[in-house]
Amino acid sequence: MAEAAPLWATYADLEAVPDHLVAEIVDGRLETHPRPRPLHTTVAHELSTELGPPFGRGRGGPGGWIFMTEPELHLGPHVVVPDLAGWRRERLPALPATAFIEIPPDWVCEILSPSTARLDRGSKRRIYAEAGVNHLWLLDPASGVLEGFALTGGRWLLLGTVARGETVSLPPFDSVSFPLDDLFPFDDPAAPPPAET
Repeated sequence: MAEAAPLWATYADLEAVPDHLVAEIVDGRLETHPRPRPLHTTVAHELSTELGPPFGRGRGGPGGWIFMTEPELHLGPHVVVPDLAGWRRERLPALPATAFIEIPPDWVCEILSPSTARLDRGSKRRIYAEAGVNHLWLLDPASGVLEGFALTGGRWLLLGTVARGETVSLPPFDSVSFPLDDLFPFDDPAAPPPAET
């Protein structure tokens, strides 16, 4: 007797997930994971702060980009939520009226965590390639390593790896560099010590 085909998760399944979880539909499966931890969200915010002025606003850089934090992307049958995504302005000239975006970004950054690394390095990386996302950054806050990839011939080519203590200068944002350590403000030796309780 033939096995029944697995059921593809629906958008209604995704909407039914409690608000304290992030939900995605990856390869037909409903994937959920906890909301990001403070280190994760701090690193995402700091990266957005580094990229926004020169690449979004054109202050000290070329401008021409639109950035979003945790946008809901509908890429074919998949619903994914990258930590950060960027579009060249000419490809996303206006915000869509929907709560999601169907235009694949030009750049995605996934911030790895124990609950997401499997998907980020596996299925989601493949989905981004199939959708034609040109650049992918994978940032591991635990190890302090950033990997930059470019889509070449339908495959990801590792362009560079940046570790703590080094300067980030990776495409598509290589015209303005910044220290990777700037993404970790709580590790700043000049920062005030935490308040005693």
